[in-house]
Amino acid sequence: MPCLQSVADGVVLAILVQPRASRNQLVGIQGNELKVRLTSPPVEGAANKLCGQFFGKLFGIAKGRVELISGDKSRHKRLLLHGVSESDARRILSEFLNPGS
Repeated sequence: MPCLQSVADGVVLAILVQPRASRNQLVGIQGNELKVRLTSPPVEGAANKLCGQFFGKLFGIAKGRVELISGDKSRHKRLLLHGVSESDARRILSEFLNPGS
């Protein structure tokens, strides 16, 4: 997956956020990023906070272990998921992007 990069502390996930969606969900791969829809608006860090919560729940880690490393005020973000291996990340994302396969 082009959106994943393994690093010493875990895995870096490149995402494209669509704020103000009707529900929180993974959409798919768009270019080199994972597209995600979030319900919160992009004001006062609300979308960034929800992004951490969403990916923490998705990967089964505490929201504090999801670190925004770039894209604080952009739709293009990079998240560091502490303690998640690249193989686990690929498996989890595949389950949500390709259900039933």
